[in-house]
Amino acid sequence: MSNPMLQLLVLAAIAVFLILRLRGVLGTRDGFEAPRVPDETSPPRRFDVVEGTPDHFDNDIDDHAEPGSANARALAAMKQVEPDFAVGPFLSGGKAAYEMILMAFERGDISEVRAFLAPPVAAAFESVIADRKARGLTTEAQYLGTRETALTAAEFNPATRQAEISIRFVGEMIVATRDAQGNVVDGDPKAARKQRDTWTFARQMGSQDPNWQLVATA
Repeated sequence: MSNPMLQLLVLAAIAVFLILRLRGVLGTRDGFEAPRVPDETSPPRRFDVVEGTPDHFDNDIDDHAEPGSANARALAAMKQVEPDFAVGPFLSGGKAAYEMILMAFERGDISEVRAFLAPPVAAAFESVIADRKARGLTTEAQYLGTRETALTAAEFNPATRQAEISIRFVGEMIVATRDAQGNVVDGDPKAARKQRDTWTFARQMGSQDPNWQLVATA
């Protein structure tokens, strides 16, 4: 084997060795990193509340509420009662519920989402739907996506363990309402519009029922 070929093979072997060493030290990242699995041997995290303030920083809370604020203290108290509760996944679930409930209302059938609505909210939605039907109106709606999801308020009653969290949504959708003759009387079937809402969800922390209910809209 010629010297140039031998040198090339040696350099290639060194390059492969260095790449493997770097991967061992730094790990690999392909844009999406799998979630970390908690160490089952380590003690569970506790969220002790002293005068309404958590005894350590919690990134899950701090990412969505001003540290030390009333909202942050309320969220920490919720976690103290129910350690599995996490703000980030809750907001993701709220975003999905927003689209699902909003589209059910626009279609005029909330039967599939009734379990997620407090009775007064369900009654208000049904009243609007019934009024549209009585006037011969139909609504066409297409949801294009949620542009913003942000926690705006959090309250917790330690006596009843009742929690309330308000979320601001900014969605984008196409909505058009037609009369009995098919004429557009509201909206535009060809133009998107922004939908801004603040919805409040409530639940008793620590209960067996995992569902939050929509208790107020604004």
